[in-house]
Amino acid sequence: MKILAIEKEVPGIADYKPFLKHEALKAWELYQQGIIRELYFTENDHSAVLILECKNADEAKKNLNKLPLVKEGLIKFDVLPLIPYPGFARLFNN
Repeated sequence: MKILAIEKEVPGIADYKPFLKHEALKAWELYQQGIIRELYFTENDHSAVLILECKNADEAKKNLNKLPLVKEGLIKFDVLPLIPYPGFARLFNN
């Protein structure tokens, strides 16, 4: 199942720098395992947007919790399971 995860910064946190290398290493590990499929930043505020491949939202949360910035309580993620768009079927059902 595809999961959309959108970063939500924790208010009042300013210094991520000591954790960024470890964050990148863990993200790379999850990417190599096929869990993180795509990884982006939003243009304006540089919030992370991830596409994950997991069995369900709980598995996605478990994997996101492995990220150092999440472990340290510096960021959180909104986790949104995605389903295929069914709208095209309306074109063929008369």
